[in-house]
Amino acid sequence: MRRLLAWLFGGFALFGFLRRRREPQVGPDPRAEVLRRRLEESRSIVAERDEFEAAELTVDRAEPAPEDPESRRRSVHETGRATIEQMREQRP
Repeated sequence: MRRLLAWLFGGFALFGFLRRRREPQVGPDPRAEVLRRRLEESRSIVAERDEFEAAELTVDRAEPAPEDPESRRRSVHETGRATIEQMREQRP
């Protein structure tokens, strides 16, 4: 009984193998062409963007020199005190 099953399974496997070899080969995936086209479009867009950015003028902004932390702290406290005084004066 085991030999019969082994021969049957072997026959099915051989039949499947031969059938697969006879099937015509399928061409390239049609989605591949769509992806190639999209990739080419994105490359052209990137090239256009790089060209546009190269034409832009860069503006160098001079950053103000950082203040002394102590003077910055004093300035913040003075501003806060002035705001509190204004609020107290406006209170009825």
